[in-house]
Amino acid sequence: MNVRKIVTTVEEIRTEGGRPVVPAARVAVVAAVIENPWAGRGFVEDLAPGIDATASDVGALLAPAVIEALGAPVEAYGKAAIVGLDGEVEHGSALIHTLRFGDHFRKAAQATTLLPAVEKRGGPGVVFDIPLKHITDATIRSHHQTLEVSIADAPHPGEIVIALAAAAQGRPQQRLAPLTSEQ
Repeated sequence: MNVRKIVTTVEEIRTEGGRPVVPAARVAVVAAVIENPWAGRGFVEDLAPGIDATASDVGALLAPAVIEALGAPVEAYGKAAIVGLDGEVEHGSALIHTLRFGDHFRKAAQATTLLPAVEKRGGPGVVFDIPLKHITDATIRSHHQTLEVSIADAPHPGEIVIALAAAAQGRPQQRLAPLTSEQ
């Protein structure tokens, strides 16, 4: 795995709707800009060798980094794969939609739900939204949230941005009724 750079963003929301958020709502994103293992090879029928060579390593790199950046227990999480213009969306999907990748984050966060994801193709600076869900119960509405991310110089045409996001809580000032109230 060839990593060009790691980008870490931490956001702390202290006021929402004109009211203080106590404690401040923290979210973190850690993204690795990596070489696309299939770039320049044309259509690759069997993606397994690239998955085997890359997915676990990038998961092992990002999972502890995003938890450390968050600086608090993880309550919500998500993932992203943004493929440069010389790749296929399937290349990003291949790396993040495998237990070899996701289990690093699930184990580190003591999570049991599937990681929500976004995959897309784009050029440097493309804006992408990472969806977040609760780590043990995807029906908990307070933790349904989205983080907007952009990396000014990534992905290059032969790269993939792989990102993990974590939140220490649900949305600031959330006040939706539980899903069970509608059943």
